[in-house]
Amino acid sequence: MTRIDRRALFASGAAAALLAATGASLADTPKKGGTLRLAVPRDDSLEQVARGAVFDTLTEIAPDGTLRGELATGWQTDAEARVWTFDLRDDAVFHDGEPLEVTDILAVLADVGHVEVLAPNRLRLELAQANPGLPFMLADSRFVITRIGQTVSPLQAANGTGCYRVERAEDGRHFLGRRVAGHYKDGQAGWVDAIEVIVIPDARVRAEALRDGYVDVAALPDRAEMQDVRGLRFHPSEADMALAVAGAVGMPRQIAGPSALDDGRIAERWWMA
Repeated sequence: MTRIDRRALFASGAAAALLAATGASLADTPKKGGTLRLAVPRDDSLEQVARGAVFDTLTEIAPDGTLRGELATGWQTDAEARVWTFDLRDDAVFHDGEPLEVTDILAVLADVGHVEVLAPNRLRLELAQANPGLPFMLADSRFVITRIGQTVSPLQAANGTGCYRVERAEDGRHFLGRRVAGHYKDGQAGWVDAIEVIVIPDARVRAEALRDGYVDVAALPDRAEMQDVRGLRFHPSEADMALAVAGAVGMPRQIAGPSALDDGRIAERWWMA
């Protein structure tokens, strides 16, 4: 059997095509509709989920660790992994109705290396030092894409290309995102009609909110309040209760390892069963 060069696969952007061919592994078939409600502590959880809902990056790391394209449809590099070219989607639109332009990417990549536009949907990035892991790095939320001249905050005015637009937001307290009609990820991600994140500082009150049906997911709930509550699931386990989840929530079989909140992509990847 021919050995697949993992580094070459990711560098070429072929991983995106491979994942599309094999399909994502889900516990059940995702369903559209409903509102997914999360109770989170007073930390960076609200911002993490909101960013994952509202913004896109050039690349994305799936829960199983596979690299795939998001706003980039493909990428190539030279033998030294120092000069990169990225091809961009032509169907991504910001929430204010403006299409994604190659110039919107320049400001984000300017801190990484020297960038130049090769075509309306293609750019070249030259690094000072070789970095074969660049496509993985660009999946980080530090590199979300905004319209040129705009920023990711304040959250109330966030304007991204993600599956959810901001309907209502209060920094550090509350976020409500509404699914974008006709999004380029339709049928692949963004299953719920709306995602709501509520900051509840007290772990006991977060547990009560889940137990009483006011939310569907509670992050770091009080374990004592979860005892003898039927119909709940726990991630990663009942002994290590990073998330408590109501039975009406559909979950992917795998949840991205670095974050209990699925690397902030919970809005796109989870659904109401």
